[in-house]
Amino acid sequence: MTKPRKLKYCINNEWKESKTKKYMPVTNSSTGEVMAEAPCCTVEEVNSAVTAAKAAFPGWSGRPIQSRTEVMFNFRKLLFDHLDELTMSVSMELGKNWDEAKGDILKVIEVVELACAGPVLMQGDALMNVSTGHDTVMYREPVGVFAGIVPFNFPAMIPFGWMIPLCITMGNAFVLKAASLTPQTACRCLELLIEAGMPPGVVNLVTCSRNEAELLLKHPDVKGISYVGSTSVGLHIYSTAAAHGKRVQCLCEAKNHGLVLRDAALERSAVGIINSTFGCAGMRCMALPALCVEEACADEFIGYLLKYAKTRKIGCAYDKATELGPVVSAEHKQSVIEWIDKGVAEGAKLILDGRNVVVPGFENGHFVGPTIFDHVKEGMAVGDCEIFGPVTSIKRVKDFEEGLAIMNASRFANGSCIFTQNGNYAREFVRRTHGGMVGVNVGIPVPISYFPFAGHKDSFFGDLHVMGRDGVAFYTESKCVTTRWFGEEEKRETKVSTWDGTITRK
Repeated sequence: MTKPRKLKYCINNEWKESKTKKYMPVTNSSTGEVMAEAPCCTVEEVNSAVTAAKAAFPGWSGRPIQSRTEVMFNFRKLLFDHLDELTMSVSMELGKNWDEAKGDILKVIEVVELACAGPVLMQGDALMNVSTGHDTVMYREPVGVFAGIVPFNFPAMIPFGWMIPLCITMGNAFVLKAASLTPQTACRCLELLIEAGMPPGVVNLVTCSRNEAELLLKHPDVKGISYVGSTSVGLHIYSTAAAHGKRVQCLCEAKNHGLVLRDAALERSAVGIINSTFGCAGMRCMALPALCVEEACADEFIGYLLKYAKTRKIGCAYDKATELGPVVSAEHKQSVIEWIDKGVAEGAKLILDGRNVVVPGFENGHFVGPTIFDHVKEGMAVGDCEIFGPVTSIKRVKDFEEGLAIMNASRFANGSCIFTQNGNYAREFVRRTHGGMVGVNVGIPVPISYFPFAGHKDSFFGDLHVMGRDGVAFYTESKCVTTRWFGEEEKRETKVSTWDGTITRK
């Protein structure tokens, strides 16, 4: 084992060694080895990140938007040039298999490409002659300093896809509180962004605990907060930051449900569901960990599900043959195992148990195998709460209406899916489901970056979602300008505009 490297934090494009005495371990999820240690930055260091961003804002926001998008074009090229390197970083520190880790980087590129359209996205509206002789133009302007607090499960896509590209292309500055479990990918992405030509202070990066991050919620120079993580923390962030006058978007937990009807293409649906429920080892808010299955087809469908789950290759994340990699840490593995134990204790029928998986040569890795519960009843926590692991719960239902009612009873509403060949059921489902992102015969209904990532209920707190037009609106504020110009005759007369827009001569 090599000695773990001590990571640094970044202010004004300079990587600095923290004065902290507390460091947080970053493990190789496949081996259990501690690869690096992330500093728990001090309050003073977090404050200095905000100070740097505030100082950078006037110059950066004053640049022509073509200049800002040029940085994004350069960043896009560098991301492609370093695609394999970044993929390996995600795979090692998080545990995603090679294709999933590469997908994390490709989603960054997708939103960077959207940000490259900044000159179009930032355009306002105009109306001539809104009243006699009066014209009004609405401009979109940058707001100031934003802060991002991100989770471990998408170390590239969430900070450098969902948040930073649109934020800084619109002219703002940014402070990133990177995930302490998976900070290395974010650090490398920032290095590439600096190489792309980003000026000092526009994006600054720290790692710290919740205690130090708390100041971002109240800091008078931070204008907005973007957060992804648990619902309990998200509600605290939303309440605290909003109370201090900040814009807030909090993307939180999920327990996405799928509804499988008897007329679905059962085997094909099972293949897609295996990918959505066990992909990324279940560590994503768009996983599909709960399935309402019509009783008439449940046994046949579950047979297909077991068939494909049992053949999923478990192994080292960066072995390109691996289909299911480890979870992020030993603590997270233990949490998932405890959830499986709880499901057994609640009386759910465990028909596939992934608790005792061992990968030869990687015995210290954080592996949990595919796990499936059948006959999960309402009120069982294993079927209602987010586990964030490769665990699937089957809830047998008598028909469409019962399945939809169970799904809509969930306090979460991130995504929901239906598997059917019946157009009427599909349409009714789309119309009546509470899920903000809906799939029809699609297990992972994540929208492309032109559309918002639109969770509902306890899966989201705020008004404007990430990506798409919502993302642009979140990082800009509107300014309306009304103008009036006088001809030679009008210059010699006094005219008064009344509240209803009519002109009175005096």
